[in-house]
Amino acid sequence: MTLAEFPMARAAGCPFDPPPALRETTEEGPLARVRLWDGSTPWLVTRHAEQRALLGDPRVSADMTRPGYPSQAPLPKGTTAISFILMDDPEHARLRRMVTAPFAIKRVAAMRPAVQKIVDGLIDEMLAGPAPVDLVRAFALPVPSLVICELLGVPYADHDFFQENSGVLINREVAPEQRSAAHAALLGYLDGLMGEKISHPVDDLLSGLAGRVGAGELTREEAAQMGVLLLLAGHETTANMIALGTLALLENPGQLALLRESDDPKLVASAVEELLRYLNITHSGRRRVALEDIEVAGRTIRAGEGIILANDIANRDPEVFPDPDRLDLRRDARRHVAFGFGVHQCLGQPLARMELQVVYSTLYRRIPTLRLATGLEKIPFKHDGSVYGVYELPVTW
Repeated sequence: MTLAEFPMARAAGCPFDPPPALRETTEEGPLARVRLWDGSTPWLVTRHAEQRALLGDPRVSADMTRPGYPSQAPLPKGTTAISFILMDDPEHARLRRMVTAPFAIKRVAAMRPAVQKIVDGLIDEMLAGPAPVDLVRAFALPVPSLVICELLGVPYADHDFFQENSGVLINREVAPEQRSAAHAALLGYLDGLMGEKISHPVDDLLSGLAGRVGAGELTREEAAQMGVLLLLAGHETTANMIALGTLALLENPGQLALLRESDDPKLVASAVEELLRYLNITHSGRRRVALEDIEVAGRTIRAGEGIILANDIANRDPEVFPDPDRLDLRRDARRHVAFGFGVHQCLGQPLARMELQVVYSTLYRRIPTLRLATGLEKIPFKHDGSVYGVYELPVTW
């Protein structure tokens, strides 16, 4: 067969659906070869069962420095230090354990009143100002940015700096030199903050990491790298879910009415899981490389071959989610792989869920006449990013 180029473009008229070419590839079976930017031909895994099996398989590696790893873009020259999410156990587990406590379910639940206050305050500001407004800038970005800054101990006054540089890091189309410069800028910024926390620790996550640096459990560079990861992941993904989720609901008014008119926390929680399944903002696939030969659905993935697990199409697998292209807030979507699966599943998922629950249960109730201020065809989507969403979302009421 002809090798498809990956990533594949979403259809202009169906901004919430996986790329049509990805659906066609899926029809050939759960595994197919695809071609990447560098000419390599890793395996693309499309179906839900095979993805969960491989994500939980110790015979696959998340280490991007291994030969055969299917990188999304060229790596800057001299790349050595990597985030712990791109490491394997036991080093991955050692570093991950150092930041799990603030994201524990009970700790996150205790943060809900503070997040509710942030959400209500931003809505108050929108209602007091002129309309239309860009929901991304006025609401979707500030909510998670304020939350993660408070949790980490990062000054929110610096949000323009870290949002601009994080935007470069997740843009697949920028040059390696630009990506390297953005990463260096963020790393230098977090290293400076780490120095402050070492000298004057307070009650925040970066101070906790600083304490581990002082105890010899972490190097200062490792701590700064972890800070970059948590800052980036803590606002980019949730911000895109807020804006894209709002757009999806506005385009499905019956589902929006169901959510707006209910005060049932179970429905709100269900709506969050369904929107995570339906929207798939991490749409470039999770990347792995095989450490041994692995038999999958009658095919053999050889040791050293790259693997891409396309969660956007797995979350539309009809064997797991009947009528998968329909947004149904009452659906039990908890088996989605939006947060991954296995030892590398998203560390911050309890925080993301809580923030989205607060937003989705508040925004449409507080502004019941919220509507788009432009046509769907004029909204700029992030087709060029490793995190999908919209650059702007003009709304009015």
